[in-house]
Amino acid sequence: MKGVMGVTVDSDRAEDLLLEHQLCFALSVASRSVVAAYKPVLEGLGLTHPQYLVMLALWEQSPRTVKELGEALAQEPATLSPMLKRLEGAGLVTRERVAGNERALAIELTDAGAALRERALAVPGTMLERLELDREMLQELNVSMRRLIDAAQRAA
Repeated sequence: MKGVMGVTVDSDRAEDLLLEHQLCFALSVASRSVVAAYKPVLEGLGLTHPQYLVMLALWEQSPRTVKELGEALAQEPATLSPMLKRLEGAGLVTRERVAGNERALAIELTDAGAALRERALAVPGTMLERLELDREMLQELNVSMRRLIDAAQRAA
């Protein structure tokens, strides 16, 4: 089979370059689509998707340093800083220097931030419905994604 620029390639290898066969494309579209599906649900909480992820990490453990949050969320501290300022402005978290380590910044839930967790309890069930998933399917997707993330990090 003649490919681009007259180069002969077998049909399987030529098919490998179809956009619809690219894992990176499917993941990119899936990510944007899932985040977009979360948007109206999270608006009811007054959160963006990245802010929701920060709050999830803080609902698991608070206080946390910015470094700890970055590790939990696989984000650089510089990426988190503006978001944490906005969450502080919304009255959901406080940011204070860690005693004995002036370079470290501790992020802690306020009473309002802790209380928001109760309202957020509805988000996972709502998203399962919106995405037409059940808990088993969600678990399978999470396991597959974590394997993929691990493999991609090893490859990098």
